[in-house]
Amino acid sequence: MRIGVLGDGGWGTTLAILLSKKGYRVSLWGAFNKYTKQISQSRRNPKFLPGIKIPAGIEITSDIKSAITDKEIIVLAIPSQYTRSILKKIKHGFSKNTIFLSVSKGIEISSSKRISEVIHSELGPVKLAVLSGPTIAQEVAKGIPTTAVVASSSKKIRKTIQSVFNTESFRVYTNSDIIGVELGGSLKNVIAIACGVSDGLGFGTNTKAAILTRGLTEISRLGKVMGAKPETFSGISGLGDLVTTCISNQSRNRMVGELIGRGKSLKEICRHMQMVAEGVPTTKSAYALSIKYKIEMPITREVYRLLYKNKSPRQAVKDLMTRKSKEE
Repeated sequence: MRIGVLGDGGWGTTLAILLSKKGYRVSLWGAFNKYTKQISQSRRNPKFLPGIKIPAGIEITSDIKSAITDKEIIVLAIPSQYTRSILKKIKHGFSKNTIFLSVSKGIEISSSKRISEVIHSELGPVKLAVLSGPTIAQEVAKGIPTTAVVASSSKKIRKTIQSVFNTESFRVYTNSDIIGVELGGSLKNVIAIACGVSDGLGFGTNTKAAILTRGLTEISRLGKVMGAKPETFSGISGLGDLVTTCISNQSRNRMVGELIGRGKSLKEICRHMQMVAEGVPTTKSAYALSIKYKIEMPITREVYRLLYKNKSPRQAVKDLMTRKSKEE
């Protein structure tokens, strides 16, 4: 089987390595020719996956046509806000039998669409699945036991992706709820920023537990009105991913929040970040969706105001804690 992975960030590189070790013929595409040449020669990805050796069998290229031609599966590991522009470049270079697998965790700002919706709007009714879950790239690359979920409307596609990606250390479950799996993976990044703010302010486990549980309530509220199955948010791609992203020191979104809590500005933080923190743009999308569907999402609202309205972190906490009393 030939597989193309679009996106040479930490997660795309990790999945390329996993697939190559299973014996598949893998191409890894990156947008910047100079950097892909560096990765190809050194077999290292120091910016996005430091300390991990890339197998010699992986073809590393900046030629997107080469990366998608004659591929049975194309993995889309592109930051959500750039997905549409990349899809426009590959509209005619793949087979009708190719399966597209989205592993991005975000919501497009301009349209408030999930990434699967963006894919269909650009490529038409292609075969499609979504992979999500508590998957810190460094841990997966090191073979640390990890679980994930693949969602698709097609049982055959779900089973195919499950079989292709399953290993002794990477266990994949299947789910038919694409909406729930995508929203869980995207919206948890907003809550992770809130948890990071708590860390930056020096708060404790009581606070983080409150953010996690009430954050999950917000995710579930929005998911329900958008057509997701409520039980999905209690699973690996919901609660599981939320917990990992909110507590891991490797979580970029949590770290953004921590720096905000310490008094740094978003502009200053982004200027020094090599990798994308999906929660930053997703906060804007999530806030827009909460208004569109008239869903109460107070944590999301305060994170939005922290990031985009320069609100004081301590004032945001005060406003959350002094809202009108209510039942759980």
